Amino acid sequence: NPSWIIEPNIKAVEEFIKRFPFEATDAQRKSINIILEDFKKDHAMSRLLEGDVGSGKTAVAASTAYTVVTTKPIENGIMRKSGNLQTAYMCPTEILAIQHFESFIKYFAYLGIQVGLITGSGCRKFPSKLNPKGWTDISRTQLLKWVENGEIPILIGTHALIQKSVKFKHLAYVIIDEQHRFGLKQRASLVQKELVGLSE
Repeated sequence: NPSWIIEPNIKAVEEFIKRFPFEATDAQRKSINIILEDFKKDHAMSRLLEGDVGSGKTAVAASTAYTVVTTKPIENGIMRKSGNLQTAYMCPTEILAIQHFESFIKYFAYLGIQVGLITGSGCRKFPSKLNPKGWTDISRTQLLKWVENGEIPILIGTHALIQKSVKFKHLAYVIIDEQHRFGLKQRASLVQKELVGLSE
């Protein structure tokens, strides 16, 4: 894997945060800033983000994912003209995966950034071609094709994410929700596909 360079655009991240349907807390801002600083380092990040239910961990995940998926891949000092870096978000249950998918739609809808969902029950993609404000069910084959060619920069899912058939073009950031509910091998399978990670 190439060494991805992620240089956060602090002004753009601040604009992203201002669009939250609530005022970001000092703790959220501090967590976001620490992770953004980690992105600039020349080694993989591994952080644990702790907080009570409803404390805003998903907003932190979305803000840091925003930085990743708006960054062009740079390989061997050369910026690629097409595609952006990708984020994978693994959840222990289908219900949680769907909740995060819906939350990320709210955070990213105004940007037109595509968000995918993969679970044992099926696959979804936002936005839908027929309804730009909504998501649509799509085939697993089509979703995997779009993830592999980099067209879908954010993929949220259950352990279905770690199957060998799921291949990314420029995976740079992995978020594992409730990481204690996954086994070491499951976590390692996804982390091996990427370079930096955040666990909640």
